[in-house]
Amino acid sequence: MIQNKVFTYFDHNATTPVCKEVLEALPELAQAWGNASSIHWGGRMPKNILRDARKAVAESVGASSPLEIVFTSGGSEANNTVIKGLFDYYQTAQFLTPQQRLRTHYMCSAVEHPAVIKTMEHLQTLGARVDFIPVNRRGEIDLKFYEEHLCAETALASVMFANNETGTLFPIKKMAEMAHAHGALFHTDAVQGFGKVPLNLQELGVDFASFSGHKFYSLKGSGFLYIKKGVNVSSLIHGGAQERHRRGGTENTVGIGCLGVAAKRISLVSEKSQALAKMRDEMEKRILTEISDVTVTAAETPRLPNTSSLILKGVDGETMLMSLDLKGYAVSTGAACSSGNPEPSPVLLAMGLTRQEAQNSLRISLGWETTPEQINGFIEALKIVVARLRSLQNDEGDSCHV
Repeated sequence: MIQNKVFTYFDHNATTPVCKEVLEALPELAQAWGNASSIHWGGRMPKNILRDARKAVAESVGASSPLEIVFTSGGSEANNTVIKGLFDYYQTAQFLTPQQRLRTHYMCSAVEHPAVIKTMEHLQTLGARVDFIPVNRRGEIDLKFYEEHLCAETALASVMFANNETGTLFPIKKMAEMAHAHGALFHTDAVQGFGKVPLNLQELGVDFASFSGHKFYSLKGSGFLYIKKGVNVSSLIHGGAQERHRRGGTENTVGIGCLGVAAKRISLVSEKSQALAKMRDEMEKRILTEISDVTVTAAETPRLPNTSSLILKGVDGETMLMSLDLKGYAVSTGAACSSGNPEPSPVLLAMGLTRQEAQNSLRISLGWETTPEQINGFIEALKIVVARLRSLQNDEGDSCHV
């Protein structure tokens, strides 16, 4: 508390606070300063930390083996490794069939994280053909487009498990099956799903999946990539033999150890997701009742239980965010990686919202420690902010009001 102001965090899709278990484990993990590749006593503790974390992470995502886990610096590196690594593998690896060398077609949804969109655009400069799968205003992906564009030349389809701005959940299992029917591989950016809803990679049937520690109450700068046994990609980072030659560089022992600690909490996700969904739904119900001209984006589509994307007519999202910040509430207008960009959210525009609607957006993303009391306080603050901002616009001739 500073100057009698209570700060409340409702931006968990941007990053999450470090959990108590990780904070408690940090001092001991920091003592393991040796190199895990060393064969003397200094490398034994770091090596054990890596082994235990790999096992915990594999179990938490339903991998069939810990050896399917590759530790990375986060989700962006994991996404790049899959997309660039597969393209390079199909271009350079020996013993590939002629059919495999013809696989230069890639697909992803139009609402992916920039770490996927930008990487796909990079492949286009290298000669790959890329199709971006449309979504509708409800946030639902166009499965007909996807089916019609899958072909014998498709190398990879990459579709996020859940959208970071609207919370929309995508039919990953079905889409993976459709890709496999054409001999293509399937990747899901599962960064937003892990820690919010139950997730099992074997049940989903994907070949690759990306994760980032700071999205599930661990440290920034650490994450992991699931690579299904028998699937190959070229290494993005060449160097030593770390991660079974799949990711060179001395391991971030502390970050990886914290991943393992945080992953052990995933058993609580079902209980937490139910509580979050109940609070989120009650929050939306009250906002729609107590504030006029509000729309919940993708309200009728399956969503993450913690995420609410609102369109508040006649109120600029950035101004609303700053006003709420002054009252101690941390929210966002979209993806944190795009903050400072004066353009409206590409995700909302891709869904078919107008530029004005996208500029009137606000994203609220709850966390495991969110309380009903915090939500009640937020709603009261939002009512005051919206009323004030709309009254200012009324003075300029706008007729919108609470």
